[in-house]
Amino acid sequence: MGSRDKKMVEQRPVHNSEVYLLRPAPFPAIPPPSPPSPITPAESDFCAPIEPLSLDEPAIVAVCGEHRALDERLASAVHVLNTEATALQCITKLYSTDRTARDGFNRAVEAITRRQGEGGNNGKVVVIGVGKSGHIAKKLVATFNSLAIQAVFLHPTEALHGDLGQINRADTLLLITFSGKTPELLTLLPHLDRALPLILLTSHTRPDTCELIRHRPDTILLPAPIHEPETTSFGVSAPTTSTTVALTVGDALAIVASTEFHPSVASVFAKNHPGGAIGAALRYPREEVRHLAVPLDGIACLDDDDADGVTGADVLRVGYASPSGWVRLGGWGVVSPSRIRRLSSTDLGRGIGELEWAVTARADFVSIAADTTVREAAEWIRGIMGVARRGGEDGACREDSIVAVVEKGGECVGLLEVGTLLEGV
Repeated sequence: MGSRDKKMVEQRPVHNSEVYLLRPAPFPAIPPPSPPSPITPAESDFCAPIEPLSLDEPAIVAVCGEHRALDERLASAVHVLNTEATALQCITKLYSTDRTARDGFNRAVEAITRRQGEGGNNGKVVVIGVGKSGHIAKKLVATFNSLAIQAVFLHPTEALHGDLGQINRADTLLLITFSGKTPELLTLLPHLDRALPLILLTSHTRPDTCELIRHRPDTILLPAPIHEPETTSFGVSAPTTSTTVALTVGDALAIVASTEFHPSVASVFAKNHPGGAIGAALRYPREEVRHLAVPLDGIACLDDDDADGVTGADVLRVGYASPSGWVRLGGWGVVSPSRIRRLSSTDLGRGIGELEWAVTARADFVSIAADTTVREAAEWIRGIMGVARRGGEDGACREDSIVAVVEKGGECVGLLEVGTLLEGV
């Protein structure tokens, strides 16, 4: 072998992606071999050990535990929500079917609406409670007042130290106690005027089981029971389900009493709540005027072809029993709640034909399309009143004038007073 051949044999391959190892003929060229593996470092050289992977790693266990804790937290929250929702379903069924509960609610509404506006200082609802029931009482007072039913909160202990002076002879008393035997209320009870209506909002569903009612049998029972004790539901007797149910029954009482006492709850609420986001929304109403109107089927009808056969007392009697407070006289006229309230004792014995000021004939109705917005209708009415005043036509359109809300086909679907429409904005 020549020196040249020796050099070619000893020549080492060049590692490059485009270089092939050349071999002497007749052998063909072949691709280079893979690069050599790196030299394993000596034990003295630095080499970080690879930690073994384990499913019992503390970090993984911690993450799983955190997920379990979050799931348990949400499950507990759902349990609370579901329990209170169940309690509301049960109280709804109670007031739908139970005679005692229904009778108590009717008597409570009558006691409140009958005495509003009575007495020298005006009748009001005095709501009394202590502890969590006291907080519920304060919230209900705020709701009553916003719906134009006068109400005040009275703490039972403070009442015994001078605040009994808040109560006047035209008031209605509303006591809130889940147990029906709260010591502070039992201590106060003998000092409350027995001539005043007393409503008791409590967990008891029968009068004979309630200690407070045993001391005052004429008490109006307003049941607010829960379907199971709070210790059973949550392991603690903290007022939760009980306060939710009490608040709900109190809200129902406030809404219904206001609806029966005022022709339009929406208008009085708007007047009493000018602030905040609610007030802003009420100042710019977009609802249609049909929503303020009292439907015709909610107006009690007093049929009599002879107007003189109907007296002011008849109108007062029917108006008091009417859910809306309105009275329709056959097909020729109506008497609105505001005009019924103006009837004097001498008017009660007169025939309705003599009381022309009290009746609005159909020909005197002001008609407005049902899909007109409240703001548009109010602006139009104010325009009519302004023209009447400038023309010297007093009374052409007054606040107690009647607005007939009509559909496009001309059918009257409801009535309201001009004052209610103007208060709506």
